[in-house]
Amino acid sequence: MSGYDYDLFTIGAGSGGVRASRMAAGMGARVAVAEERYMGGTCVNAGCIPKKLLAYAGHYGEDFEDAVGFGWQRPVQSFDWPTLIANKDKEILRLNGIYERLLANAGVTVMRARAHVVDAHTVECDGKRITAQHILVATGGWPFVPEIPGKELAITSNEAFHLPTLPKSAIVVGGGYIAVEFASIFNGLGVETTLSYRGDCLLKVFDEDLGVFLATEMTKKGVRIALRSHIDRIERRGDRLACAFSDGNIVETDVVMYATGRAPHTQGLGLENAGVHMAANGSIPVDEHFQTNVPSIYAVGDVIHRVQLTPVALAEGMVVADRLFGAGKRSVDYRNVATAVFSNPNVATVGLSEAQARREYAEVEIYKTNFTALKHRLSERDEGTLMKIVVDKATDRVLGVHMVGAEAGEIMQGFAVALNCGATKRQFDATIGIHPTAAEEFVTMREPVKS
Repeated sequence: MSGYDYDLFTIGAGSGGVRASRMAAGMGARVAVAEERYMGGTCVNAGCIPKKLLAYAGHYGEDFEDAVGFGWQRPVQSFDWPTLIANKDKEILRLNGIYERLLANAGVTVMRARAHVVDAHTVECDGKRITAQHILVATGGWPFVPEIPGKELAITSNEAFHLPTLPKSAIVVGGGYIAVEFASIFNGLGVETTLSYRGDCLLKVFDEDLGVFLATEMTKKGVRIALRSHIDRIERRGDRLACAFSDGNIVETDVVMYATGRAPHTQGLGLENAGVHMAANGSIPVDEHFQTNVPSIYAVGDVIHRVQLTPVALAEGMVVADRLFGAGKRSVDYRNVATAVFSNPNVATVGLSEAQARREYAEVEIYKTNFTALKHRLSERDEGTLMKIVVDKATDRVLGVHMVGAEAGEIMQGFAVALNCGATKRQFDATIGIHPTAAEEFVTMREPVKS
């Protein structure tokens, strides 16, 4: 036992903070967690969970239409946004309770208040000073809107989850995960949707083919995509918003939602009091053990601005707990981290993109196919599926697997295991596919595309 009030004090009860705190308590440490906002962090409250629930809702309109080709009579469709939001909120409240009980059952002290760092071993929370042998910062990220005239009229994903009414039209700004997901959600729910992005290709951190293919499919579904485009200013015109675009066009809409990135949520934490180094973007630099330049202070999750995914934050939290109170053998390997985008259609990827592979390997082979899924032979929906495999020619090892299509995330999880096991293209080819599925295409592509 240390001479401090706690062995570990965690600021932030999101995925990384909760996992580290629970594990540390299970190893016998005295642990406290301070959370000023909501239990479960971004993922549970304003990210993964509510986003996917809304994405499910956005798909139902197409499902009803597709059913006609299979003999079902199309029902009279009506959609009630307040019902969706109320049911979403009910599920989130249930998850909030689960997170709080998990901490309580592990013996962690939960403080529902804002905490900030006083020095290397002291935090102030709810007007009290508390000492800790180790401090873990896990405060996540926060969406931001660029500094343009009228920025206060725009919303972010935080507010989108709580809109009192469904807008008739919306402009979503951005080209990453959140932007394409919300553009698909709004479009699927009948909102006239524009996706504006200043770049040349959606999902720029992924394989380029994925962003190009997704843009084509989203356009088919009615999303207006404006690339190399940005808003210069926003003005209110009665009940509407007028957006002045960089090309001189002025477009009126009901809602403008910015999804142009999330900043590390470190303002006002007092880290400077302890001498913690900060990056220009507000993130906290850490070493492979997630230790800052101040030995007693650690950080995990979106606040360190590495790979901003919930499962990654969980893994990082486990490393910290193991490092401080366990055997210290855990580590995080950021290679082959699979991820999915719940746009319509879905996108999923693991491993290297074609461009990354060509930079790192002398010669690569690319296997690629696009096709219409069996379901749409009867639904007659004009929707394609793209699959792509990147292979190191010298060793035959599969370097990357990529997909745009229905249930891409569910399919990609298994291929992430394969890549982590060092699977080769010959092993893919030797695997007997499950027929008839879309996934079997990944083990039946035989001929590489010509360079």
